[in-house]
Amino acid sequence: MAIGLIIIGDEILSGKRADKHFSKVVELLNARGMQLSWAQYLGDDRDFCAATLKRTMASEDIVFSCGGIGATPDDHTRQSAAAALGVGLELHPDAASLIAQRTAEMAAEGRGSSDMNLPENKQRLRMGEFPKGAKLIPNPYNKIPGFNCGHHWFVPGFPVMAWPMIEWVLDTQYAHLHNQEISRELSMRVFDIGEADATPLMEQIESLFVGVKVFSLPSMGEAGVRRHIELGVKGNAPNIDDAFLRLKNGVVALGATISTE
Repeated sequence: MAIGLIIIGDEILSGKRADKHFSKVVELLNARGMQLSWAQYLGDDRDFCAATLKRTMASEDIVFSCGGIGATPDDHTRQSAAAALGVGLELHPDAASLIAQRTAEMAAEGRGSSDMNLPENKQRLRMGEFPKGAKLIPNPYNKIPGFNCGHHWFVPGFPVMAWPMIEWVLDTQYAHLHNQEISRELSMRVFDIGEADATPLMEQIESLFVGVKVFSLPSMGEAGVRRHIELGVKGNAPNIDDAFLRLKNGVVALGATISTE
């Protein structure tokens, strides 16, 4: 199953806020021997979000969606998910209970009233309106839950809430996928030849060693290191060491000098 990440918010696309989710989700997955397959950034456009979710929900991918599940006019994720599924929104009873608990806690701290019949608290309850049939994702920060539809997991945009909620999903719902495939990566710095020189060799390696991917990351000479290519192989194939040796010998034969630092 591929794993995808959707990050929603005009503030990300405008540069008003810098995205922190991508690097953290990669970190959380890597710690469990899992890998992100794709990521997409979306603005606060209900129709576009719905179309995107309809496409991803038609796949078998595990998808985490961060942002847009509040109840203000610029939050569209809940409605978009419902539209993608072809169902309506309904107040989840357990979500309503959790929101009422949080409201009572805030009232005890001198922030508002715990009367859920007040207009502002009725507005808060809208955060518990999820697509029909959705399940809840617990939020250890303030109790306001996220929601789940199939293999799609919707969490808030706030990292302090989103990250522990994603960890919960990974550890309670997908523990059986942890460390299934141990991928290795071997690379070297290659000097004195260009990518065009090495491309036929790279293609040859991939054709000879099934399951091995060859990668090339050119550098223009940053950080005091002269112009070079980081050239390597990655994958979980048992012959990855042989592939790397063939790659290393091949670039030397092309006249390159190498460093494996």
